[in-house]
Amino acid sequence: MSIRVDYRASLSLVGTVLKYLTVPLCLPVAVALSYGETVAPFLLTVALTLLVGAGLERLAPEPDIGAREGFLMVATTWIAVALVGTVPYLVEAHGIPLLLEPIHPGSTLGNPANALFESMSGFTTTGATVLGTINVTDHTRGVMIWRQLTQWLGGMGIVVLAVAILPELSVGGAQLMDAEAPGPGIEKLSPKIAETARVLWGAYLAITVVEILLLYGLDLAGMAGANMDAYNAVAHGLTTMPTGGFSPQARSIEAFSAAVQWVIIPFMVIAGTNFALIWHALSGSPEKLWRDTEFRGYLGAMAVLTAIITGLLFTGGFATGVPEGATFDAAYLQQYAGMISGNLEPAIRHALFQAVSIVTTTGYASMDFDVFGAPAQYVLLFGMFVGGSAGSTGGSIKVIRWIVVAKAVRRELFTTAHPEAIRPVRLGGRTIDERGVRGIFTFTLLYIAIFFLGALVLYLDVARAGIEFTVLEVISGTASTLGNVGPAFYRLGPMGSYLRFPDSSKLFMVVLMWAGRLEILPLLVCLTPEYWRR
Repeated sequence: MSIRVDYRASLSLVGTVLKYLTVPLCLPVAVALSYGETVAPFLLTVALTLLVGAGLERLAPEPDIGAREGFLMVATTWIAVALVGTVPYLVEAHGIPLLLEPIHPGSTLGNPANALFESMSGFTTTGATVLGTINVTDHTRGVMIWRQLTQWLGGMGIVVLAVAILPELSVGGAQLMDAEAPGPGIEKLSPKIAETARVLWGAYLAITVVEILLLYGLDLAGMAGANMDAYNAVAHGLTTMPTGGFSPQARSIEAFSAAVQWVIIPFMVIAGTNFALIWHALSGSPEKLWRDTEFRGYLGAMAVLTAIITGLLFTGGFATGVPEGATFDAAYLQQYAGMISGNLEPAIRHALFQAVSIVTTTGYASMDFDVFGAPAQYVLLFGMFVGGSAGSTGGSIKVIRWIVVAKAVRRELFTTAHPEAIRPVRLGGRTIDERGVRGIFTFTLLYIAIFFLGALVLYLDVARAGIEFTVLEVISGTASTLGNVGPAFYRLGPMGSYLRFPDSSKLFMVVLMWAGRLEILPLLVCLTPEYWRR
């Protein structure tokens, strides 16, 4: 059998991406120097990445890619960058033989499976962690800012960034962006695809900077309880816009004041919005936002979930006791139940924060939502399957797909009653062709099937290892990793971690995060025999 895919061209471009990945490492180097920490973990990462990148580039000095090579390049790039991301973690834990003593011996991230889990969770903007209640003081600031930076780089897309800055990717860039773009497709904002990529990344960078300045401004203004120094402002700015959710604080956003939580909420909403719409709004056409069917559905979904959870919390819908596997005690439960029950502002704030965080797949927490009663928890579990908008940094199924599915089901009901009628599926005044409708149904069905299969595999693996997890923990953990959400429930909750899973389960969840970030189909396509055959 002759192979149709030019894998050498794909791997050559992966090498180019890796070479340029060394540039963002300047930020953790600068942070490490400013705090008097060693820069060895990052210098070694730079050296290894340049070496591997240059070696891969030699496979095809002048690569020429088509759609098939694009799928392979995108899928391989995400594995490659995740492997690169593990190096600072491993060096911090183990040091460099004969050159550097371990900086943080005994670190959780010294286990290669843990390091890869944390790195893949970062680059795919999942936000699931094996660090648990680790605080920034337990790791060097440089390593922790690298952890934050992996999410920011992965948010808008490593390959989209490469298309924006690398001339060699301008040809074939459209296929690459379609393969990586989070959603059914990405709108071209200019005739040249590279210019579109630059516009998207420019808007992404600008909004990130605005958020950082606003967060730091609260601290400069002396806002009580803000606790948002420059380091924390940058760290959280880097993980809000990619809907990542990593925080250098053990208690996530609970560590900050109500004012900080109110500032972060609209940025999570923006991060889950189609960036093409944001660009139009910033370019003088804000009316396109409200005219967009998906955007209205996106806001509506968050509003409904917020209203339900607000009502439940306001009327005392909290856990009646400390459940098995919870990461809080009775005093914590009593504190929040007393503070929120019957008090409208905290009920609205925490309900809105958690609903937006889950729907946009950001994964931040303004409190440990495991104290919620079962009805509110199931509302959040439902929110894990909603997702943000197409063309946003959000994960999961995406609002646009649910809208098309609902319209297609309604169309089928109508044509069943009126067999002679011809009724296309329309969205925003445009007719969606049947191939597009089939593609959305295929993705949604695949997503749900992989979710159930993944939950079964995970449950069987933890049972094999003799580790006890509740069904809700396994189900929510699967939904969270496949949907790139981050926290799940109880031991996997916002104040917990995925550390208790055996290494085999963590590696399986690495695959789920990888598949979820690539929207499943590009990865599955690469696994079919037809893809490789001439």
